[in-house]
Amino acid sequence: MDDKRNIILAVVLSIAILFGWPYVSSLFFPTANPPARPAASAPATNTPTAGAPTAGAPAADGPQATRDRTLVLRESPRVLIDTPKLKGSINLKGARIDDVVLPTHKETLAKDSEPVRLFSPSGTKDAYFASFSWSGEGLKLPDANSQWTADRQTLTPAAPVTLRWDNGAGQRFVIRLSVDQDYMLTVAQTLENVGRNQIVARPYGLLSRIGPSRDPSTWTIHTGPMGVFNGAANYDIDFTDLDEEGDKRFSTTGGWLGFTDLYWHASLIPAQNLPVEAQFRAGANKRYQADVTYAPNVLAPGKSVTVTSRLFVGAKETPVLERYTDQEGIALFDRAIDWGWFRWFEKPIFYLLDWLFRQIGNFGVAIICLTFIVRGLMFPIAQRQFASMAAMRALQPKMKAVQERYKDDKVKQQQEIMELYRSEKVNPLAGCLPIFLQIPIFFALYKVLMLAVDMRHQPFFLWIKDLSAPDPLHILNLFGLLPFTPPSFLGIGILAVILGITMWLQFKLNPAPMDDMQKQIFAIMPWMMMFVMAPFAAGLLIYWCTSNILTIAQQWWLYRQHPVLSQPAAAK
Repeated sequence: MDDKRNIILAVVLSIAILFGWPYVSSLFFPTANPPARPAASAPATNTPTAGAPTAGAPAADGPQATRDRTLVLRESPRVLIDTPKLKGSINLKGARIDDVVLPTHKETLAKDSEPVRLFSPSGTKDAYFASFSWSGEGLKLPDANSQWTADRQTLTPAAPVTLRWDNGAGQRFVIRLSVDQDYMLTVAQTLENVGRNQIVARPYGLLSRIGPSRDPSTWTIHTGPMGVFNGAANYDIDFTDLDEEGDKRFSTTGGWLGFTDLYWHASLIPAQNLPVEAQFRAGANKRYQADVTYAPNVLAPGKSVTVTSRLFVGAKETPVLERYTDQEGIALFDRAIDWGWFRWFEKPIFYLLDWLFRQIGNFGVAIICLTFIVRGLMFPIAQRQFASMAAMRALQPKMKAVQERYKDDKVKQQQEIMELYRSEKVNPLAGCLPIFLQIPIFFALYKVLMLAVDMRHQPFFLWIKDLSAPDPLHILNLFGLLPFTPPSFLGIGILAVILGITMWLQFKLNPAPMDDMQKQIFAIMPWMMMFVMAPFAAGLLIYWCTSNILTIAQQWWLYRQHPVLSQPAAAK
């Protein structure tokens, strides 16, 4: 009766996992290419939450209607941005960096796809921009309508741009912008007091965006507001936290804050040696702001002050982020990628894959080569596993005898079996070691494929055009011939079928377990895993299928070393 109950329980749990997995995976393991966010119905501007401190950065704008981006870009004079990795423009009305696209990254795989857009002007769909200015009392300050002048028409890595605005009351405001070959802008804010009176002003910078990230934040991968404060990375704040709990404030020296998506990132980086007040804010209609404010500067007549900050806006390319951390002293800037607790293991996997990819030129083949390396390193462990399986199989008749002898005394039965293990020098858990060692490798590869923009849109062969996305060919709609898309938990692709078949073959090559419940579980496991793994990135399935095939080959070879494993149970 116990065996029957266990079998029924195993089947019920398997069905629950099979059909409940899509909902669980959507929380913990998001797909690599989530659906595009629908058009925002709220105004594409930003206002702070009620009661924001007067010392903090002011709100970016008041509400206005969503308008066509092309028309908005034409309405004000602009300075072009032209670098290998950044294109766009700076709005001289308000001195805003509000038009940024990434020419080296496309929105989709289509040949005519637009480049990824990060920043868009206020008043447009998905408005997202950066602004640097001053706050203070008793003096006329630049605002969103102030018209700045520029000393050149294009910002390039070789040609910085200086913006100027005079308030006509004795104060001159200067912003000098420079940009590197990657994604970092340096912003030097200067305030000159040529008037007759002492003034007090605080430089600030802000990021403003409409709507949350289109990439969901999950237990394994954080998206949304994040930053590094006083030497510690903070992944604890989501957009919903700001909506429900209000502003989040931090006092820090060094670090940064901003908004991070799965592959893209924008952050304000204050001078790393100066104390600042940093905060995240949420306004009505899904408007969000991140800002940093420096301590007040007291300027006597004839004096000036300059504060230098930086703005990152671009792709989360691992080598680039690490260079900013290691060579330019931005505290923990590489943590913009949420590698998690196992970054010490995941990043070496990334760099090995990246090296293989640069040598081979095909990322799918690089994954296959990584699988060969992993299996090669684990070959001695696999040999011990099979030796342990052989010893366990040889011990099973004695174990059966102990079970029969003490069938009415479970405690004594377990004691005798443990004594049998000790006397025969058999470790019943030794066969599980390779599986446990595979888990961190598998998880590390999952994180690499999900997080590393370097792997985004990398093709393999034939129908696999993006290894970071699920297999696009589904069996149930005859590979696209039938005019419907199966639901996610039934979207079984070719790679998932290969995974199921190779797992089934692998289990068939293993010695048949003597316990009926184990037989039932092993019978259903390959096909359950076929459904579970189907929504995952194609690159992950290629790794697992290759690993299964190598395991089958390894089993065939090792059976020749341990013939007892290949003998049917009845023969013993």
